[in-house]
Amino acid sequence: MSNTRVALITGATSGIGKSTAQAFMQAGYRVAVTGRREQLLNDLIADVPSSDALACPADLTDSSAVDTLFENITSKFGQLDVVFNNAGNNVAAKPIGDISVEDWKKVVDVNLTGAFLIARGAFNVMRAQTPQGGRIINNGSISAQVPRPGSAPYTSTKHAITGLTRTVSLDGRPFNIACGQIDIGNAASEMTERMRTGVPQANGAIEVEPVMDVENVSRAVIQMADLPLDVNVQFITIMATAMPFIGRG
Repeated sequence: MSNTRVALITGATSGIGKSTAQAFMQAGYRVAVTGRREQLLNDLIADVPSSDALACPADLTDSSAVDTLFENITSKFGQLDVVFNNAGNNVAAKPIGDISVEDWKKVVDVNLTGAFLIARGAFNVMRAQTPQGGRIINNGSISAQVPRPGSAPYTSTKHAITGLTRTVSLDGRPFNIACGQIDIGNAASEMTERMRTGVPQANGAIEVEPVMDVENVSRAVIQMADLPLDVNVQFITIMATAMPFIGRG
């Protein structure tokens, strides 16, 4: 078995996930990347030796697909050391009274159920392998701490991720499994493009918000991942310095 560590990145086809996958590859990790768009996954790992990378498209809301994902990872690499549990989606902002059940489920199925399935699968691999242990890093988002207007589905799932992080941290102690959370504010990506033209504020105003380069996020994730397993960053917040978060309300 190689001494080179193995990382799984979910939601790896764009934005934060893609940038973080590239950072893991540059840091010398063997990587497994997953998302819905197979061609984009293949493009992402095209320059990496086939022995060091695995593109595995999967619907993370499907428990059998997630089981297959982890079977493929262990079959190819024989171990799993780090998971960046990043995949997520959102719907258009609306007051809670205008949110359909379908939109609620669309967000909850990916952001919460999908995150649970990945955390559960990673936990079982890390608990069973020799040497035992590993690290799970959940993407919580600034919305794990405070909401934006009209964001009930997204904010609810991200608050729930905090509970998942704390529980996995506790459950993982006997098995040398560390679990931490990175709460990200205004990283430049497809999801934050609208912030360049203005987004609703709590006071009803529409304001342009500062964004930061997504590479700052991937650097922070790598720093968390590179720690020894007897050290854990439980929670970290990384954000555009001048975004309206501190002092909001």
